[in-house]
Amino acid sequence: MFIAVVGVILLVAGIVVKNSPGAASRFGRTITTVGIAVFVLGLLLSAFTTISPGNVGVQTLFGKVQDQILPSGLHIINPLVEITDFNIQTQNYTMSAVHNEGDVAGDDAIRVLSSDGLEVTIDLSVLYKVTPSKAPYIYQNIGEDYNSKIVRPIARTAIRDNAVNYQAVDLYSTKREEFQNRINRTIADNFAKNGLEVQQILVRNISLPASVKASIESKINAEQEAQKMQFVLQKERQEAERKRVEAQGIADYQRIIATNLTDKQLQYESIRAQREIATSNNAKVIIMGNGKTPVILGDK
Repeated sequence: MFIAVVGVILLVAGIVVKNSPGAASRFGRTITTVGIAVFVLGLLLSAFTTISPGNVGVQTLFGKVQDQILPSGLHIINPLVEITDFNIQTQNYTMSAVHNEGDVAGDDAIRVLSSDGLEVTIDLSVLYKVTPSKAPYIYQNIGEDYNSKIVRPIARTAIRDNAVNYQAVDLYSTKREEFQNRINRTIADNFAKNGLEVQQILVRNISLPASVKASIESKINAEQEAQKMQFVLQKERQEAERKRVEAQGIADYQRIIATNLTDKQLQYESIRAQREIATSNNAKVIIMGNGKTPVILGDK
């Protein structure tokens, strides 16, 4: 449209020069012709627009927002229409206690009171996107700064309204997922009314007061010690059972031997033992017999 405006300026200048006295008037026709050509070229160029991928175009004609949006690609439009691009890709808005990690510099974490009156600090990320068909509504009723007007206040309010239903320790441990699901529903409902769509709510970190942290750590240490002691006791019981079974086996063996042992069996076992000793590399002299007629065996 800028080129068309330049063309109008040249056209007016040409008419003025043409009607002026003097030698310069002969250039008036040329300037007027150039002005008309530039104006027509500007109109033709303004009739074409390209919407980038991941965006939609919102049309405004003389201050009135049009309901029809322009998807990504090349379009032929009214040269007088103004186009505003809206990002419809997934966007991330983070509120964090870490400096320069969130969208707002400094400590931007959300501080809430739990049901037991303790202050809990929560870091949160909201993944969302603009609903394409609602882009004209957002542009007309909210504006392009929907992050600060909608995303931030709704997310922080949802966190505070839901945190009061939980104790601080529950938020930190057992009911963290339930808490995240509740705030997800609350934020999604409010976003939908304003043309935004929630993709995911991420509770990135929950910080408890130092006294509560110390209490939790003490409890965890006590539970670990109790589990360790249970393991030791179980191991001792198993060892005692093993020894009992071993003793019972020895007793049964001795009873069986005492009941069934004969002189011939003792003599056979004695011969076996002496034979093994005789074939051993360490055996030098072996005396066999009943003590009356000894037999000496050796390796030499």
